[in-house]
Parts: sequence; structure tokens; C-alpha cells
Amino acid sequence: MEAFITKEAEEKAKEIKLKADEEYEIEKASIVRSEINAIDSQYESKFKKASLAQQITKSTIANKTRLKILATKEEALDTIFKEAEIALVKLSHDSSKYENILKLLIEEGLYALMEPKVTVRVRKSDVELAKKVGEEAAKDFKEKANIDVSISIDESSYLNDDSAGGCIIINGTGKIEVNNTLEERLALLSKTALPALRLELFGVSPSRKFFD
Repeated sequence: MEAFITKEAEEKAKEIKLKADEEYEIEKASIVRSEINAIDSQYESKFKKASLAQQITKSTIANKTRLKILATKEEALDTIFKEAEIALVKLSHDSSKYENILKLLIEEGLYALMEPKVTVRVRKSDVELAKKVGEEAAKDFKEKANIDVSISIDESSYLNDDSAGGCIIINGTGKIEVNNTLEERLALLSKTALPALRLELFGVSPSRKFFD
């Protein structure tokens, strides 16, 4: 009887041990899977954060580079127009070239106003020249527009001495002015010619989607 009980106890103990080992392996596998999933989840989260940070860094660098390029282009354009302004000042001191330019600027003002009487304002140093070319401009205007015009040179108010030159043409009532100074013409040119100048200097912008 004692041997039987001992054997049964041993069998029971073996059965309990096998079951315990099985449950242990199951629990261990579950814990391992859980830890693996947790690690995978942490890795995926860290990878996403790292990828997002990398994208933000790339975007930031790209934006800074783009802004720097734009700033450099603007500096180049500003330099061009500043050099053009300096060249205009030099031009206005070259009588052989400036005389005809001033005549054309006055004549253009006559066409803009289309009035029989106008006043022309120039630099003080250009008064005598303006009187001379003003007569020529009035003659050409008469021939082309068939309108007699009387041009008087304003000798009470002048353009600034440091002006690049040109003129302001004022109608008979003094209420309408046509600004044909060289600075104003350059400013207008900088606006109208800027797109073409950009294209000539820098080519077509890669971000441009629409074309005329």
C-alpha cells in the first residue's frame, strides 16, 4: 500500500511539474511576445519621430537656402539698378548725349498733356539747354501733332542739383505734372522690365507653374 501511494504521489508530482513547465513556457512566450511588441512599438515610434525630425530639418535647410538665394538675387538686382542710376548721372553730364535725351523727354511730356501751353522744370544747370531743346521739341510736336505749343522754362523752382536729370512737364493750370526725370524713368523701368531681367539673369524659376 505504501509503495502504491508513493508511486501515485510521484506520478502526481510529475504531472504537476509537466503542467507547471507547460504553463511556464506559455507564460514566458507571452511575456517575450509582449516585450517584443513593446520594443517594436517603441522602435516604430522613435523611427517616426526621427523621420519627422529629419523632414523638418531638411525643410528648414531648404527654406533657409531658398531665402538666401532670393536675397542674393535681390541684392544683384539692386546693384544693377544702382549702377544704372550712377550711369544716368554720368550720362546727364555728357552734353553730346544728354541734349537729345532731354529733348525727347520734353517732347514725350507734350504728347502726354496735349496742351497749348506748358512749363518745364529742370535742374538749374540745365536751364539754358532746356530752352534750346524745348524749342526743337515744340517744333517737332507741331509737325507731328499739328498743335502749336508754348514752352516756358521754370526759373523759380528747379530739380535737385543731385538729380540725374530729365524734366517735369506741367500743364497750363499747374495741376497736372508729367514726371520725366531720369530717376522716375529708371523706377518705371525697374518695375516693367524686372520680370524679363529676372528671366535673363536667373532663368525660369523651378517653382513657376504658370506662363504667359
